Amino acid sequence: MSVEDQQSGEDLDEEFDAVPEPSVDEDTEPAPVQAPVTIGPPTGVMSAERLAIKALEARLLGGERKLRRREVAAGAGVSILSARKLWRALGFPNFGDDDVAFTERDQAALSTILDLVRAGILTEEAAISVTRSIGQMTDRMVVWQIEALVEDMVQEQGIPDAVARKQLVGQLPALVDSLEEILVYSYRRQLNAGVQRLAVRAEAGLQASEEGREGDEDDSPLPLARAVGFADLVSYTSLSRRMNEKTLAQMVQRFENKCAEIISVGGGRLVKTVGDEVLYIAETPAAGAEISLALAQAFTEDEILPQARVSMVWGRILSRLGDIYGPTVNLAARLTTLAQPGTVLVDAMTAAALGQDERFVLVPQKSENVRGFGEIHPVMLARGRGKGLVLD
Repeated sequence: MSVEDQQSGEDLDEEFDAVPEPSVDEDTEPAPVQAPVTIGPPTGVMSAERLAIKALEARLLGGERKLRRREVAAGAGVSILSARKLWRALGFPNFGDDDVAFTERDQAALSTILDLVRAGILTEEAAISVTRSIGQMTDRMVVWQIEALVEDMVQEQGIPDAVARKQLVGQLPALVDSLEEILVYSYRRQLNAGVQRLAVRAEAGLQASEEGREGDEDDSPLPLARAVGFADLVSYTSLSRRMNEKTLAQMVQRFENKCAEIISVGGGRLVKTVGDEVLYIAETPAAGAEISLALAQAFTEDEILPQARVSMVWGRILSRLGDIYGPTVNLAARLTTLAQPGTVLVDAMTAAALGQDERFVLVPQKSENVRGFGEIHPVMLARGRGKGLVLD
């Protein structure tokens, strides 16, 4: 049993700057090293493919793997348990005491996070949360990029998927630096935009959300005011059953690309996509309305995709872990199921916020009894004066 296993019952909330425990008992003789079992050609010569993978790994990791986890933790001046908290937040698998899995860059990255805690800039909880956001977002991003590159190689070169994945290893070295540069550039731009949305302009949105309120709404304690919208493809389930894998992938990609473009042009943010549904937000009722109308129109006019049901609700939300929560989100989801294909539904409060804007026409619909909300009064949103969003 390893030292870590013996400590499994201890409190894991120790400080990050705790002194790490020694990796081996000083009074214990080291176990004899056994010769590794050789698997592969007796000559011991690596194939060109294996050499390419090894070279790419060394470039991406900043060198050859030479360190064990206890050596990295000790070098950063932290206990192994605290180091594991951060590695798990980043999405790393579990490594054993004897696994040579880390490089000096791993140690430097661990020290960078810990220094923020030691300097009092971040609490331990905040450091883990921020680290987890980086791990989860970059994991999804990498999967997305690899699949996009493989798909492009299959289509352009006419090669099988498995062959494209092997050949990608040879193409990545020419892409790494450029992709990393764009990533850092995009992060800084998105961080600036996020500061403006979530901090600088938040108070104005809250003041606007007070209009027409009676003071007893379920979302009143929540900290941010946003227009929350859903777009849901009609008959997606039945269509997906009749499509092969390639055609379905192309349809989903077309749907996501079109949604992302319209939402971005409208000044909103695409929160997430789940199969045939997209969730988005905007800072004002008018911006949310423009995006919603543009989405409904785009899918009605699309020659490949089916129509979409769209809804939008102006209200307060809680933003956590890159997602949004609260009654406003739930109501928007319920309204989507009530909308007719190609139309946009809003609730009565959102309609009141848009009522004086000549760009929109509001048509009251029959009352509906909605689970969790009781009787609501849906209003169909339609185009009034103006051209709406203009896509280049």
